[in-house]
Amino acid sequence: MKHLLLDTHAGVTTVTLNRPDVRNAFNDEVIAELTAVFLELGKRPEVRCVVLAANGPAFCAGADLNWMKRMAGYTREENLADAAGLARMLEVIDTCPQPTIARVQGDVYAGGTGLVAACDIAVAVDSAQFCLSETRLGLIPATISPYVVRAMGTRAAHRWFLTAERFPASEAHRIGFVHEVVPQAELDAKVHEIATALVNAGPNAVKACKQLVHDVAGHEITPGLIRRTVEGIADIRASDEGREGVRSFLEKRKPNWLLPG
Repeated sequence: MKHLLLDTHAGVTTVTLNRPDVRNAFNDEVIAELTAVFLELGKRPEVRCVVLAANGPAFCAGADLNWMKRMAGYTREENLADAAGLARMLEVIDTCPQPTIARVQGDVYAGGTGLVAACDIAVAVDSAQFCLSETRLGLIPATISPYVVRAMGTRAAHRWFLTAERFPASEAHRIGFVHEVVPQAELDAKVHEIATALVNAGPNAVKACKQLVHDVAGHEITPGLIRRTVEGIADIRASDEGREGVRSFLEKRKPNWLLPG
């Protein structure tokens, strides 16, 4: 891979954006690499958790300037194809079977907010700045909007989408866009703490819980939805992992899915 670094340890794979010279801005190559990596990781049962990280002072500055220059001359059909690639990348990250954590060590702009929002959990340093800057350029954050609006809520999106103002990590935390805000020195420890909690939980249960949130959030409580939740708990109780979890709890021992070390 040209733009990403991968490291796996104790069930956790860290995918690191490695374009610090351009503030980890993405282009069509980065988008293709991220899509392929998350599709591949999703197939690996030994991967219990995926951390999306970045090198350098910024987490992601959105679109690469050279890529934007090329897009300026695209036809509508070329723009449709280009946007579809970005949309596919975000969908793949969002639907990755394993839980995902965004490790936000620096500023996040424009499309970079989509990467953070597509992850299940986000931890940011207290010095990070966030900005949905598209309207300054006469654009809109269309492709990332399903994920960002879901993460920060409609009311907050009205302000930050429309004004293109910068907002600090403390505001990102207040509106629910990130889950934790910590000093730089504590970032890795907090990410490790959350990743360890995910790895120690039943791997199939974690995947099922992630899907459960997707299935339930924002949906009307109907007989059909209730039926699916009833079937969900019945199926997981009858599974090998569910039976092992209950037995290990009752027998006061560790479950067999825990990794050594």
